[in-house]
Amino acid sequence: MPIPERFIDELVARSELSGVVGEYVHLTPKGGSLWGCCPFHNEKTPSFHVVPEKQIYHCFGCGKGGGVISFVMEMEHVSFTDAVRLLAKRAGMEVPDAAGDEAGRKKFRRVLEANREAARFYHDYLKRPGGQAVRDYIAHRRIGTKFATRFGLGAAPDEWDVLTRALTEKGFSKMELIDAGLAVAGKNGGIYDKFRSRLMLPVIDVRGDVVGFTSRLLPGLEGAKYLNSPDTVAFKKSRLIYALNFAKNTKRPNLVLVEGNIDVITLHQAGFDNVVATMGTALTEEHARILSRYTKELVLCYDNDAAGKKSTDRVLGILKNTNLAVRVLQLPNAYDADGKPLKQDPDDFVKKFGPAAFEKCLNGSAGQNDYRLDTLLQGADLSGDEGRMAFLRSAVETVGALASPIEREIYGNKAAAAAGISGAAFAQEVERWRKGQVRQARRKEQRRDLTPATFLQPRSRELRYENLRSARAEEGILRLVLLDPALFAAARIEPEGFSSPVLGKAFGLLRQRHEKGLSVQLAALAGDLTGEEMSHLTQVVTQPESLANGRKAMNDYIQTIETEAIERRAPQSGEALLALRAKQREKTMEDGQ
Repeated sequence: MPIPERFIDELVARSELSGVVGEYVHLTPKGGSLWGCCPFHNEKTPSFHVVPEKQIYHCFGCGKGGGVISFVMEMEHVSFTDAVRLLAKRAGMEVPDAAGDEAGRKKFRRVLEANREAARFYHDYLKRPGGQAVRDYIAHRRIGTKFATRFGLGAAPDEWDVLTRALTEKGFSKMELIDAGLAVAGKNGGIYDKFRSRLMLPVIDVRGDVVGFTSRLLPGLEGAKYLNSPDTVAFKKSRLIYALNFAKNTKRPNLVLVEGNIDVITLHQAGFDNVVATMGTALTEEHARILSRYTKELVLCYDNDAAGKKSTDRVLGILKNTNLAVRVLQLPNAYDADGKPLKQDPDDFVKKFGPAAFEKCLNGSAGQNDYRLDTLLQGADLSGDEGRMAFLRSAVETVGALASPIEREIYGNKAAAAAGISGAAFAQEVERWRKGQVRQARRKEQRRDLTPATFLQPRSRELRYENLRSARAEEGILRLVLLDPALFAAARIEPEGFSSPVLGKAFGLLRQRHEKGLSVQLAALAGDLTGEEMSHLTQVVTQPESLANGRKAMNDYIQTIETEAIERRAPQSGEALLALRAKQREKTMEDGQ
C-alpha cells in the first residue's frame, strides 16, 4: 500500500525546508526569503530562493521549484518513496512499511549481494590458470599484489557463461543477474556473462558496498576498451566516484581528480591516497556536490594533451560556482627522440619520474584563475600587436567574469604585465566589458517584458496554456486556496472546468486533501506531480495574491474561467452572448445577497 498521507504531512512538518536546503546550499537572508546559488545549474548571481513562510523553493534562473520532498528528489536523483525515506531517517521517523517498498528494498539488497559474489568470483579467478593473461597485464601496468588486492582486481573468463552459472548455483535467478548488470539476456531465453576477457575493477561506494564494475579489455582483443556496468538500482555513473571509499579517509588537505581508474590505483600505490576518478564519464554537477562533502580543495590532474586540457576547461566551468577551492596540476610536457610531444597521464608520469616528482607538481599546482591565464598565454603570440590584442581580448573576458574586485585587480595586473600594458588600461577595458554584459542582460529583460504572454507561459511545452486569460484566473484560485483553505467552500468549480490540465489536477488534489482534513501544502503533492509540474506550480504560488477580498476574488476568477469557456465553445454565436449575460446576472444577484 502507499505511504499514508498523514505520515507525509507529519514528515513535511518536521522537515523544515531551509534546514534541509541549507545542507546543500549556502543561504543568505534577503527580503523575507533565503537566497543562494542554484544547486541545479551553474550561475554566478544567486537566483535560487527559499520562502520559509510557504515552505517552497524556486529558482528564477532554471525554473525548478517545489517543497522539501521535491528538493531531495532532485538533489539525490531518487524516487518519491526514496526521498521520503531519506527525510524520515533525517527526522528520526520510521516510514510505514509498504509492499512495494519492501519489494524495492529486496531487489536492491539482491543486486548488492550478486555484485559482492561476482567480485569474489573475479578476484579468485585471477589466481587460477585462466587468469594468467590478466595477471600479465597487471604486471605490465606495474600494479603490485598488495594494491591489486586492495582494489579487488579480478579477471573475467574468456567464456560465455562461467559467472552466470556460478552465481545461479548460489541461488541467484536469471532476472536478478540481469538486474545487477552482470548478465545479458540471450535470444533463446538464456543469459550470458556481461564481462568476458577483461581486467575487472569492482566499484565500491562510500558505505563499502560493491555497486557495480568497470573493466578494461585485454590488449590485442577486439571490443570496447573500457566497459562499465549498465545503470542499475545501485550503479549510477552520474553519482559514483571511483576510490572515494578510500580517499574520504585521507590525511592530505585535498582530493585529486584524474581521468582513469588505473591512474587512481598507480597513484594510491605511490602514496597518494587522495586520488579519485569519475566512472568513465565527464564530471557532473552531482559529482561536484558529492566531492564537496569530503574536501574543501579539489586538484584537477588530467592528461596533458589537447583533449585533457579541453576536459579541464569544461570541468572548471562546472566547478566555478561550487564552494570548492580548485587547483590545476599540469603535468610537464614530454618529448620523444625526434622532439615530438608525447601524451602524458598521471600513470605514465609517476612510473617515469617517481612519487617525489609528482608531489612537487602537486604542491606547485596552479589556482584555476592562474591556469586560465597560463592557457591563454600558451596559445598567444605576443611578438606582434595583432597577437597581443587577441590575447588581451580573451584575457579581458576571463578577468571580467570574476566576481571579486580583488581577483579582477590581481589577475588583471598579471594579464596586463604579460602583454606589456598598464594595469589601469586593462582595468578600464574590463569595466567596459562588464558594463556591456549588464546592458545585454537589460536588453534581454526588456525583450522579455515586451512579450508578456510568452513570459507568462509555463517553461515546459507539455504544460503550455491554451487559454492564457483563463489559466491566469485558475492560477489565482490555486493561490487563494493555498493561502486560505476555507475558500474551497467558495470555489464552485470542478477540476474539469479548468482550461489547464495541470492547474485543474493540482486543484483537485488539494481539495481532496482539504476534505480529508489533511495539510493543504504544495509540498505534499510531490508524489502526485512530475518535476516539471511541481516547478511550474511553485512559480505560480510565489506570485503575489491578496486575501483582503478573498471571496470576491474567487468569484471573479471563476467568472473569468466560465466566460472564457463559453467563448471557446461558441465564440461567434448569439447564444454565447446570451449565456454570458445570464451568468453575469446570476453573479450580481449572488454578490448582493
